Amino acid sequence: MKRSTTGFIVFGVILLLLVVFGVSFFEAIWSFPTFSPIPLMVIALVGTGIFVTFWLGFPQIKHLKHGIKVTSGKYDNPNDEGDLNHFRALTTALSATVGIGNIAGVATALYYGGPGALFWMWITAFFGTTLKYAECSLSLKYREMDKDGFTAGGPMYTIENGLGVNWRWLAGAFAAFAIICSFATGNAIQSFTVSDQLYSEMSQIVGANHFLTIKHELWSGFFVSINQVISGLIMAGAVSLVIIGGIRRIGYVTGYLAPIMAIIYVAGAVLVLIYNVDKIASSIGLVFSMAFNPPATIAGTGGGILMTMLWGIKRGLYSNEAGQGSAAIAHSTAKTKYPIREGAVAMLGPFIDTILICSLTGLVIISTGAWKHTEFFVKMTAHSTEELKQALDLGFYNGKELLNSSRLTSFAFKEGLSWIFNYGDKIVTLSVLLFALSTAISWSFYGDRSAAYLFGNKAVTPYRWIYV
Repeated sequence: MKRSTTGFIVFGVILLLLVVFGVSFFEAIWSFPTFSPIPLMVIALVGTGIFVTFWLGFPQIKHLKHGIKVTSGKYDNPNDEGDLNHFRALTTALSATVGIGNIAGVATALYYGGPGALFWMWITAFFGTTLKYAECSLSLKYREMDKDGFTAGGPMYTIENGLGVNWRWLAGAFAAFAIICSFATGNAIQSFTVSDQLYSEMSQIVGANHFLTIKHELWSGFFVSINQVISGLIMAGAVSLVIIGGIRRIGYVTGYLAPIMAIIYVAGAVLVLIYNVDKIASSIGLVFSMAFNPPATIAGTGGGILMTMLWGIKRGLYSNEAGQGSAAIAHSTAKTKYPIREGAVAMLGPFIDTILICSLTGLVIISTGAWKHTEFFVKMTAHSTEELKQALDLGFYNGKELLNSSRLTSFAFKEGLSWIFNYGDKIVTLSVLLFALSTAISWSFYGDRSAAYLFGNKAVTPYRWIYV
């Protein structure tokens, strides 16, 4: 069966499942089996990471230094096959992974799982580093060159070319889910968080009754503000200017954007920790002690320890995307003859994303005591009774994490930087904007590569228009 035929069939089946079951389809995957306190998906991802780590002899320790050298350009050869140098391939992948999860996701994990959740995020990152090493190396080994001279790689090509055409249905399933995720993870979540963050800022600046912040009911139970429309249009315009130029323009933009946004956020976090330097040791102590002895308020199926572990692991996986396969699409564009070389570069992703940025976010929230401000978190759940109704109607009743968790981080930055100025929360606002923009840009590439795999290059332009 031709690849395009398989693509139409698989994509159609998945869309049918989504139409019939809605978001409960994904919830069922993450919660399966329901009788087990630990979802099978978590066991599979973490278990595979542990297995591959021991099987390959801890490459995250042996080859990390080599990955840094490769990223620095020491082994770059412009004549090698590929689209981007090692550094830009890494920044393209990082632009997708370093996103809202580093700000809002960590806050959510600490709120529901306590400080100990950060420990389990570290564990996930350590073993997830090997998964990135493996999936990205394989993506280079089994990549193809399209008729226009651009690389075409990722798990879908690894599956088809590595396992054989009989597994094309699985490759098609991955590509179909990648397209769907590009509209959810890479598009909707980023736009929603940006618009909500801007809504909060505008409410403080011009007042809750100003026309920019007034919410209007589009249809029963769904409200939108003019501010959300404006922010959405701005994001759409910025993303379209970049993605229309393809992977080389994406690599060029993310090569500058990723370092800039990381420096801004890390600098702000470091300043907070400098002010709270006397609390850093105790904060780290809480991370380790509460990983196995969480506070009594943490409860759930299987007990507090399990809840802390699950929140840390799930948020860690969401943040660094290890085992998800998406980063392999970006790394497959690297100019190199040696797949393992780019695999070593890919290992830097979870280290920068989780070990560095997520850790800084977590320590800022813990050291400032923001994680204990549950009353602040609850007050930020909704701007109005209408919005609270919307949250309940849509099922976002569990803290409405996509809406409010970034504001807990904003609160921590504002408190932690009050010794310098009273606008520490604006660093988080700026970071949310930059992180969301970069994530949307990179995920558009993941989606268009998946669309090209399923339906051919003719599908790329329509996909980009729909994405924007």
